[in-house]
Amino acid sequence: MYAPGMQPAIHDVRIYYEDTDLSGLVYHANYLRYMERAREHLLGPDELVRLYHEDNVGFVVYKAKLTYRDGARLGDVIEVRTTVEQQSEYRLEFKQNVYRKGTDTLMVNGVIQLVCVDRDNKLVKVPESVLTELAATS
Repeated sequence: MYAPGMQPAIHDVRIYYEDTDLSGLVYHANYLRYMERAREHLLGPDELVRLYHEDNVGFVVYKAKLTYRDGARLGDVIEVRTTVEQQSEYRLEFKQNVYRKGTDTLMVNGVIQLVCVDRDNKLVKVPESVLTELAATS
């Protein structure tokens, strides 16, 4: 898990025409998709599939808060910088900030909370394997 002084995990995203709206800026909901991809890369798609099929657990969004400051445009490359903290035995909080690549220009500030659930959507503890992996990658 994240500790003060640790560097965030960084996931780059190129902005394509399909990402933008009539204003030429990235459509606001797309930032949630970019943040989702960045979170998925922390554990890896294969591990998320394994957790679901073998351990019968997955993650769902419990709360999402985004603050928009500056819009990305067609052709931009942005960075989603992610840190994660365990909020309870069942909940993880991802602080995900979006920046123009290679700058400290904050574009979107995001705080996303996920809870761990079983296949019946019942709350379960976050698996130790997930906590261990996130501690190694954050």
